[in-house]
Amino acid sequence: MSEEINTLEDLNQVAGITAATEVELTPREPVRDELGRSYATGKRKDAIARVWIKPGSGKFLIRDNKGEYIDYTKYFARPVLQMILRQPFSVAGVEGEFDVMATVKGGGLSGQAGAVKHGISKALQLYDPSLRGALKAAGFLTRDSRVVERKKYGKAKARKSFQFSKR
Repeated sequence: MSEEINTLEDLNQVAGITAATEVELTPREPVRDELGRSYATGKRKDAIARVWIKPGSGKFLIRDNKGEYIDYTKYFARPVLQMILRQPFSVAGVEGEFDVMATVKGGGLSGQAGAVKHGISKALQLYDPSLRGALKAAGFLTRDSRVVERKKYGKAKARKSFQFSKR
């Protein structure tokens, strides 16, 4: 190549792109149902959470195994799990502005808390697409795919061996 490309304008000229041919990016549209709610599914380990958010006073209800909605502080009694659930709202800067209803199945409490957090983050981003940048930068929109490794035959656990005996 005899020509040197030093600027972005030079590159655009070589590629044949002008200001008139630039692709216009369409902004994301909010996704809400007829009741004004946004829905998302969150996953973590073996837990799956179905999460609905809508504007409100900050109520946070979790559906237990009996089918009754109870406050999240009763379902997730440990303060660390409660903090995990509040993280998406604090990162997005909308604490106390949304009501949350969630149904959780599978896994343990830690996995369920992670699943609800993932669902809340996805639902917030669907409700208000302008929050996507903050949530994505914090890593809340990415599903944590780490799961427990299965036990192998001839082993005590997934990798732990039985004690070796020479004789």
